[in-house]
Amino acid sequence: MIVGVGIDVVDIARFGAALDRTPALRRRLFTPEEAVLPLASLAARFAAKEALAKALGAPVGLRWTDARVVREEGRRPRLEVSGTVAAQADLLGVASFHVSLSHDAGIASAVVVAES
Repeated sequence: MIVGVGIDVVDIARFGAALDRTPALRRRLFTPEEAVLPLASLAARFAAKEALAKALGAPVGLRWTDARVVREEGRRPRLEVSGTVAAQADLLGVASFHVSLSHDAGIASAVVVAES
């Protein structure tokens, strides 16, 4: 059963300008493994984290680094959650997440489905 669905779209250039303007933002939004990725991948991951928050009802207090997008060679991306995000997922009865990422023509997007 679907518990929640979230979608988000990010303008890659605008997101890059925000990261350049506020260097601490990269550490606040991304795990060390994510932070070294190219800008388009970062924007897609930020969109995924926003979509994840929406799928969970956008509660106050979620930490961005408590969610991580993992993509292994030849496999589709998946979400790993911990801390505040895992606690909210447990509260809602979420057993699994499905995530889809895309970036093209200067836009990054993501959809997240939370399933019980």
